[in-house]
Amino acid sequence: MTANLFVRVDDRLVHGQIVEGWLPYLKVHRVVVVSEEAAADPIQRTLMKLAVPESIQLKILSVDAAAAELSESGQVKTLVLVPSPQEALALLEKGIAFESLNVGGLHYNAGKVQLGKAIFLSDTDRSALKSIAEKGVSLEGRAVPSDPVTNPAEQL
Repeated sequence: MTANLFVRVDDRLVHGQIVEGWLPYLKVHRVVVVSEEAAADPIQRTLMKLAVPESIQLKILSVDAAAAELSESGQVKTLVLVPSPQEALALLEKGIAFESLNVGGLHYNAGKVQLGKAIFLSDTDRSALKSIAEKGVSLEGRAVPSDPVTNPAEQL
């Protein structure tokens, strides 16, 4: 299952860079958005469904529901989008294995420290990323597929 999951941290979840950049690059058959807030918000769910091409299955789930879905997904090539490192860590702790985590879009808020072009981390984000790296997951920082890959773990 690991080779079929591309997990990305992006606080905007589904947006133009995802639809125009990552989906064609990854050639996925499904997008799983893992967000308690989005799963509970019918407006967010509708907007995301409008943005993702009909040929790609979209699921917008809570962490628990996503862990169940992903553990049963078999060989379906999937982009997993999480709004913060905390959801990625929660998936790992629920037994969802992935080899790397793309940290692509964590935007500025007060109290966050900049690590890359579009990577601003709170102390909680940094702690979660450290835990993820300690579990053997490699971290890669890039906003779009054509960006050079950076290693956020070097700056944690």
